[in-house]
Amino acid sequence: MSMFSPERRFTDWQLTGFDSVPALLFETLESTHSLMKAKAIAGEIPPGALIVADRQSAGRGRHERTWDSPAGLNLYFNILIPLDGIPLASAPQITQVAALTFAEVFQNLQEESNARGQGNKDIGKVTVKWPNDILCGKHKFCGILAEVVMVKPMLKQVQHDFREPAVSMGVGINVNSDPSDYAALGRAVTTLKDICGQKTNREKLLQLLIGNLERAIGQFRAFGIRPWVSAWKRMDQFIGARGTIILNNHCTDQTRGEGDIKKTGSILDMQDDGSLLFKCDDGTVETVYSADLEI
Repeated sequence: MSMFSPERRFTDWQLTGFDSVPALLFETLESTHSLMKAKAIAGEIPPGALIVADRQSAGRGRHERTWDSPAGLNLYFNILIPLDGIPLASAPQITQVAALTFAEVFQNLQEESNARGQGNKDIGKVTVKWPNDILCGKHKFCGILAEVVMVKPMLKQVQHDFREPAVSMGVGINVNSDPSDYAALGRAVTTLKDICGQKTNREKLLQLLIGNLERAIGQFRAFGIRPWVSAWKRMDQFIGARGTIILNNHCTDQTRGEGDIKKTGSILDMQDDGSLLFKCDDGTVETVYSADLEI
């Protein structure tokens, strides 16, 4: 059945997280990220759990920025990724692995649509902007937000307060909405529908994304980030480009621009540990582990 086939009702979707853990589906939630964190801390869900909402009333991206989340059009989900065999220090790289894994799926959809003559050939190519934003051309359509949470075991016989770290990763994907729906955000935004020229079956897309991500996390556990750095370099449109790195861990929609540290320059490379090598206009070269990057 094609990825572009009509989809069934949201409440009938058949989905699992990692290790075949049944998904939790909600027609409306404030935030899949908030619910996942609360349930993990309370020991109400196991590692591998998947929470999916058809609509979010309080969806947020990085730094509490608004992620517009209308009903029946897009994908909003959180996956609780176990860190077994993955050093806690490497947890931030999981979002880069996810972004590159998802981008490959989106690239294939774009290429299939273009081959059929249905894709939007004027919009550019799907790529990943460091560290984990998925763009088409310079227009964002998929955002990833992750947080390490300490998961309480579900086993009743565990008396002591033993907790294991896991990554709660929230993902928002503009699937079947239109770019015009996001005009009020004042940012360059697109959707898979605009990229592919047709609607995508969200259930089948999410099944594919989660299956591919589970395999990718297994490979990351074995080989580290390096294979994905190589993948990023193959798809990259940004090495050598001008850019601005913005250092501000407290920037929200309301406080954007306040307290920012901005450095303009050019992107030299993505290094083997996933960090960005950035040459500032003053001639200094910086290794950047965490920042927003504007192109």
